[in-house]
This record gives sequence, structure tokens and C-alpha cells, in this order.
Amino acid sequence: METTIEKKQKYGMVIDLDKCNGCGACAVACAVENNVPPALEKMNKRNGLTWLNISTVSNNEQFPKSESVFIPMMCMQCEKETPCMTVCPQNAVDIDPSTGIVGQVPQRCLGCRYCKTACPYHARYFNWWDPEWTEGMKQQLNPDVAPRMRGVVEKCNFCHGRLHMAKQKAAANGSREIDPEDYVPACVESCPNKAITFGDLNDAASNVAQLSKSENTFRFLSRLGTEPKVYYHSEKKWVRAMAEKSLTRSHQEGFNG
Repeated sequence: METTIEKKQKYGMVIDLDKCNGCGACAVACAVENNVPPALEKMNKRNGLTWLNISTVSNNEQFPKSESVFIPMMCMQCEKETPCMTVCPQNAVDIDPSTGIVGQVPQRCLGCRYCKTACPYHARYFNWWDPEWTEGMKQQLNPDVAPRMRGVVEKCNFCHGRLHMAKQKAAANGSREIDPEDYVPACVESCPNKAITFGDLNDAASNVAQLSKSENTFRFLSRLGTEPKVYYHSEKKWVRAMAEKSLTRSHQEGFNG
């Protein structure tokens, strides 16, 4: 009797910073797809809620040598010694062994925010208030993603609602493996410049796997050894060098090395 061994994926992405123009379409698509509520007047940079933040970095040179780059930053999906998972006392953070995706379980979260402190990418956000929806917006929420309550931390999960839909479609077709075209996160789909490539890093033939190993592709703070599954690409040497520096916010709300 033959046994079928389910293939293990390792989902990740490569973001081409030379193509990103900072339009914010990815952040808007992310919020709509995952039922992230609109900002309230009492929110600011410190207590706001977003799964995908776009920062601006400058090379700090004078004109005409001055250059800047936009950096979409979400959960880096750390593979080894995942900082947020290591410190969580409630096991509210887990890694799916079949996909490599770092998940967040709001029902377990007690709101201690240890994970926020541990995340070197500042990619986790605390829900200070229950979600408030404008008139008519509640009827347009994504039924495949449950809104979160106040008092919990949330973050990017590579659009798990879309992954579940792709799995259901594959199962209905009698397959254990999903069609890559059926699982595309909202940020990838919405980018007008096609700056984000997503897929299975374990599939050597995939575009994302090849791009992750290509020249001038890098990861932020790789020296930490967490093996993030979100890669970046740039032909500019100063951009690649900036990725290993300690980043601090500038007065323009961007990052400078």
C-alpha cells in the first residue's frame, strides 16, 4: 500500500526595493483583506494598528547624490529562534510546520506585549481599542478573517484566510497540494509595480526561491540568526549595507542608518 507524504512548504517573499514607489497599495490591500479597522483620531504612530508599515530611508547625501528608498515592513516570518514565539508565556504564537508561517492566536493572547518587545523588526501591533467600523463598512468585512478584540497583539500572517481558501479548493479537487496561483497574499496581488514575489522557498524552481538566492538579495538584521523568510532586493550598495545597521527613526518618520 502506497503512502502519500504531504509536501512541506516554506512560504516567503522577495520585495524589490528598486521597484517599490511607496504608493501604499499593499498596506491598504492588507488592511481590507484582514479586517484591520481604520485609524481613530486618538491613534498615533505609537498606538496605531497596521500589519504592513512603509518607511522611507535616505542615503544622507547632499543633492545631486541624494537617494531614498521605500521599505515595506511586515512580520519577517522568522524561522529559527523566533523571538516572539520564544518569549510568549501563553503559546499564542506558533509556527505551522507544513507552511513555515508564524501565526498569532488572539484567543490565547493575554496582552503582555512581550512579543512586541522581542520583535527586532517592530512588526507587531497591540490592539488598544475594540475595532470601530464606519457606516456600511461592517457589511463589507472579509468573512474569512475574524476581527480581533482589544487587548491582543496582531501581525501579518501571509493572509491565512487566502491560504485556507486555496486548501479548500485543492481538497475539493481531490488534491493535497494547492495551486500556487490560488494562494497569493493581498499585498502581492495589489502591487502595481509587481515589486513583491511570493511563493514556496522550498521549491527550487519557483521564482521566489530563485530570487532569494540571487545576487543583491538580502535580509534585514540577518546577523541575528533568526532566518527571516522575507527577503529584499536592491542593486544599490548603500541600501544593502543599511539592512545590517541599527535603524532609528528620523524626523521625517523614515529610517536612517
